[in-house]
Amino acid sequence: MAIATALGWGDVASIVLAIVLAFFFGYLLTLTPVLRAGLSLRQATGVALAADTVSIAIMEAVDNGFVLAVPGALEAGLRDARFWWPLLLGFVIAFGPAWLVNRWLIARGKGHAVAHAYHQHGT
Repeated sequence: MAIATALGWGDVASIVLAIVLAFFFGYLLTLTPVLRAGLSLRQATGVALAADTVSIAIMEAVDNGFVLAVPGALEAGLRDARFWWPLLLGFVIAFGPAWLVNRWLIARGKGHAVAHAYHQHGT
């Protein structure tokens, strides 16, 4: 949202960019170690999609929903606390539901548990 705000983009563009970047960097953070473990890009992409899609979707839905609910948050400038506190508090609030769902998925061998088999420990 900071990028879109700095560029003077509107609310919808700001939220779309935030969601696209969240998925891009979320998947990238999983892809990198999985590719290092020797999987092909196609295999690693499947692992990243299985590991992170639900978690990122929950984080984005809750965080962006909270920011949208705070009057004036999206209209505030980068130097305005009204821009930053809803963004940060939204992350904090979104962490709880995402953590609970991830814990539930991992306990069933799904979600990020799929990627755990490819993590190299101690290197």
